[in-house]
Amino acid sequence: MTAPAEPDLGTVLLRLAAVLEARRGGDPATSYVARLIGAGLTRIVQKVGEEAVETVIAGAQTDRAGLVRESADLLFHLLVLWAAAGVSPAEVAAELARREGVSGLAEKAARDTNRGGQP
Repeated sequence: MTAPAEPDLGTVLLRLAAVLEARRGGDPATSYVARLIGAGLTRIVQKVGEEAVETVIAGAQTDRAGLVRESADLLFHLLVLWAAAGVSPAEVAAELARREGVSGLAEKAARDTNRGGQP
């Protein structure tokens, strides 16, 4: 008997994005996603921020299981934000691919230059 294959993060995120898109116009009484999107971008970004803080806390406390759970929550809410803002996972993947092989320091310097030194 072979061990089950490890889930592929990209595949899981794409499936989740499709589910979120399908639930986007759902009934807020029965769909957390529909309720959250219906509450508007301010509420969604608040949830992303909350989950980011909880992820950081779990990481700082070296709570491995907590870090896994909170990371999943953060990714979920980030995908909700993308759906509400009309951003596709493919757009984010393209941006990451564009940065591949570029020094993080060089990439950040280029962004700072393009913004006139503004953060």
